[in-house]
Amino acid sequence: MATDASPKFRGIPTSPEFHTEISVSPPPTHDGLLFWQYMIAGSIAGSVEHMAMFPVDTLKTRMQALGGSRAVQPVGVRQTLGSILKLEGAAGLYRGIWAMGLGAGPAHAVYFSVYELCKEAFSGGDPNNSAAHAVSGVFATVASDAVITPMDMVKQRLQLQSSPYKGVGDCVKRVLVEEGIGAFYASYRTTVVMNAPFTAVHFATYEAAKRGLMGISPECGG
Repeated sequence: MATDASPKFRGIPTSPEFHTEISVSPPPTHDGLLFWQYMIAGSIAGSVEHMAMFPVDTLKTRMQALGGSRAVQPVGVRQTLGSILKLEGAAGLYRGIWAMGLGAGPAHAVYFSVYELCKEAFSGGDPNNSAAHAVSGVFATVASDAVITPMDMVKQRLQLQSSPYKGVGDCVKRVLVEEGIGAFYASYRTTVVMNAPFTAVHFATYEAAKRGLMGISPECGG
């Protein structure tokens, strides 16, 4: 009886680990967000923060201005608030808020984006590099202060009692014509010197706290 000498077809064995799909790496994220989402979140947070606290900032600005005048006795928060409400109404607490709104959003977007970029560049892949986090914070505040300082100057001039300016546009135009562009950055150097150490400590502590909390899970509780 003849036997079939033709070779039997045997399927090529495939490994369960073999995949034909081509994997594509997702875009880099920062704490679960894409970079542009991180910028928008920071921008919104900064705008809401400054605009929500604007009446308090107006009180502070008025008190500082009055405190610098020797002809006027120091006044407290209640006196300053009462004077504004009596002479200008509630709208007096929000005079100049649009200047802050225009500056706070872009400034905070720059603040967080510059920090993330510098952190990635300086840390060398080491998440425990506190020095890199501190330096990145300094770069972030230098960049963001360059954006917000001009609008902060406009805001302060509008906040003052009997301000001669009609609004943001009028203030910007008159300052440019009468004092030049340098007037918008008169306080920039002082602002950076004041904010840089704070930001360095802030971000170094922030990153260290994040690393510490990553090791805590609900199972760790008693």
